Amino acid sequence: MADGPRIKREKKTIDAMVRLYCHKHHGTDDELCQGCSELHDYAMLRLSKCPFQENKSTCGKCLVHCYKPDMKEKVAKVMRYSGPRMLLHHPVLALHHVFDGRKKPEPLKKAVAK
Repeated sequence: MADGPRIKREKKTIDAMVRLYCHKHHGTDDELCQGCSELHDYAMLRLSKCPFQENKSTCGKCLVHCYKPDMKEKVAKVMRYSGPRMLLHHPVLALHHVFDGRKKPEPLKKAVAK
């Protein structure tokens, strides 16, 4: 399944956040360090597999927490650092993320028994 515009934008946002974090904390330029590369790849996979796809809110408001606890902790650390800096480095992505965060999360749908 190809990613829609919403998921593509989310991927650009997390990519920018991880790169900002890695550059500052690990002294990288274009390439990510191994740990940040693993986090980046994991986040991209989780976004591709998001059950809400184009109807998603931000991951922090989602009712389905699909990140493993250790990865959730790492991405939270990256976002705490990069979030405020996104307005300077990537203002359009930052504003989209703020607006997306105002969207109410989709309710969980129960499986229909046959």
